[in-house]
Amino acid sequence: MKLIISNVSGMPIYEQIKQQVKSAILSGELQEEEALPSLRTLAKDLKISVLTVTRAYTELEQEGFVKNVQGRGCFVMGRGSELIREQLICKVENSLSEAIDAAQMADLSSQELHHLLDILLEDKKNG
Repeated sequence: MKLIISNVSGMPIYEQIKQQVKSAILSGELQEEEALPSLRTLAKDLKISVLTVTRAYTELEQEGFVKNVQGRGCFVMGRGSELIREQLICKVENSLSEAIDAAQMADLSSQELHHLLDILLEDKKNG
């Protein structure tokens, strides 16, 4: 996982770290039980304060994305985590909402949209 920090984005650095780690977890780039870089290693690599990384990791833990094991490090929670599941459901809802908007612009009926979803689900299952 490669984190990219921007000093001009207007978003606090800890928030940038948090969002990128969340995204990597939700996309599957970071797997269940995978260790995140240590606080000191990440701070050194990004040339930022250890306190900034600590804040990002603490908030990720509070949100249920990672667990901190004293003396061992920070690890990605399993997909069974209720909070991660909620985040994924939210992502699905947003994507489906965009798809519905596009379908309405294309003048697709509800039945046509359902059929298209069934085809795509079948393709994913077989591919």
